[in-house]
Amino acid sequence: MGAPRIVIVGAGFGGISAAIELRRHGFDDITILEKAAGLGGTWFYNSYPGAACDVPSHLYSFSYEQRRDWSRLCSPQAEILRYLRDVADERGITDLIRFSQPVSECAFDPESGRWTVRTEPGAAYEADALILATGQLSRPSVPALPGLEDFAGHSFHSARWDHDYDLTGRRVAVVGTGASAVQFVPEVARVAARLSVFQRTGNWFLPRRNRVYSRLVRSAIRYVPGLQRLRRTFLFEYCESLTLAIRHPRTIGRVAALRSAAFMRRQLPDPELRRRAWPDYTFGCKRILFSSHYLPTLGRPNVDLVTEPIAEVTPAGLRTADGREHPVDCIIWGTGFKATEFVAPMVVRGGAGETLEDVWRDGAHAHLGMSVPGFPSMFLMYGPNTNTSGGSIIFYLEAQAAYIRQALEHLRAGGHRVLDIRPDVEAASDRELQARFAGTAWTGCDSWYRDRHGRIVANWPGYMREYLERTRTFAASDYVFT
Repeated sequence: MGAPRIVIVGAGFGGISAAIELRRHGFDDITILEKAAGLGGTWFYNSYPGAACDVPSHLYSFSYEQRRDWSRLCSPQAEILRYLRDVADERGITDLIRFSQPVSECAFDPESGRWTVRTEPGAAYEADALILATGQLSRPSVPALPGLEDFAGHSFHSARWDHDYDLTGRRVAVVGTGASAVQFVPEVARVAARLSVFQRTGNWFLPRRNRVYSRLVRSAIRYVPGLQRLRRTFLFEYCESLTLAIRHPRTIGRVAALRSAAFMRRQLPDPELRRRAWPDYTFGCKRILFSSHYLPTLGRPNVDLVTEPIAEVTPAGLRTADGREHPVDCIIWGTGFKATEFVAPMVVRGGAGETLEDVWRDGAHAHLGMSVPGFPSMFLMYGPNTNTSGGSIIFYLEAQAAYIRQALEHLRAGGHRVLDIRPDVEAASDRELQARFAGTAWTGCDSWYRDRHGRIVANWPGYMREYLERTRTFAASDYVFT
C-alpha cells in the first residue's frame, strides 16, 4: 500500500489528536470533515454561562502541548477552545479541515477496498482509512414530553445556548441537573426573577474552588522547573483514585461517599432541601459532579427545586405529575446528549452492506473502543466503552491516536490494502470488558452510561493506565490483512 488517503470525521479533540499523530509520522493525505463552522467539537457548541471543564487543564490537554498560562485550575470554555485552535494552527491541522460539512453516509466498497464519505452539501471523498471522531457528547437530547410543541415561550438546549435571549427578570425553568446544569444554574439564578430547577435524581458532589490564579501561582507554574509535570502526575493519580472508589463501592467507595456527604451537608444547611437534593444511588454510579456553587444556589429565595416528575409541557410552562403547573417564560433543556447512539444519524455501511446501527442493535461494541468487525480500515475515537468517570478523555484520545497510527503504519509497511479486526478477538474482548463491571458502582443505578437495553456502553471499566497499556502496542495478530 502506498501513501493512504485518510478521512477523519470530526474536528474536536479526537479528530485533532488523530491528525497530529498521523502527520507526525509521515501521513500527509488527511482530510477532516466537520459539521460546524469552526473546530472544537463539544467546546465549540457548549458556550453556556459558566461552561468549564471539570478536569484541571494541565491534565485536560495534550501531553505534548502543555501550557503554563491557564488562567485557573479548570479553564473556562473560551480558553479551552482557544487552546485547541492554537494547537491546530501551530501543528498545521487547521488547513486540513473542511468546515460546514456534516457527513451523511460512509460506505465501504469491498472491490476497491476504499471508503466513500458523502456530506449533506453533496461532496464525496474517497478514503483508504476512515476515522470517526464524532465523540459521545455531540448530539443534544431533549425528552419527548407531551405538549412539547405547544409551549408559547422561548426554549433552547444548553449545548445550543441562545445568547441573544436575555434571561434578566424572566421566569426560567431548567430541566435536568447534570454536569452542564450545575455550571449554568448559578449563573442563571443571578439574573432570573424566578428559577425552577427540575430534578429527576440528585447528584453526588465534590468541591471545586476554581478561582483565578494569583500572580504568585502563575509565576510558580511558569518558572519553577518540573512543577507542571508534578501537578499533572498528581492529578492523574487523584483521578485514578476516583476510579478506584467506583470500582470498589463497598470499601474505598464508602470513604469517598462520606467525604462527598460531609461536603454536601455543609452546602445544604436546610434539612428539607437537603432531603430533596440528596442522591438515592451508590456514589459513582452516575457522573460525580464538581461544584462549590450549585447546591448553595438551590437555597436562594428566587430558586425552587422541583422533584416531581414532569408530566407535560403546556403553552404556559411545565405541569408536574402532582397536577401543579409551573408558568415560565423560558425553558432551558439541560438534558444531556444522545451519548449511546455514537455516530448516528450518520449512516456507516460496512463491507457486507450492514450498517453500524444494524450491528449495534443490541448495544454498541468495539475492540478497545476503536475497531468493529466487518468495517475494514475504520476506527472510532471516543467510541464505545472509552468514556472515563474519573479521568481525562484527552489521555484516552492520545492513546487511541497512537494505536491507529501504528495500525496504518503496519498496513503501509506490509503493502496491504485493508485490515479488519477478527470477530473472535472483538467478541472476547467485549465479554471480558462487560464482565469487569460486575460489583462496581456503575451497575448500581440507571445512567446515561447505559443504552436502552441496560448495557453499559459508554464507560471504560478500569483505569487510565490500564487503557494505555492495552493500546500501547498495535497487535497485528488481532486483525486480518488483505
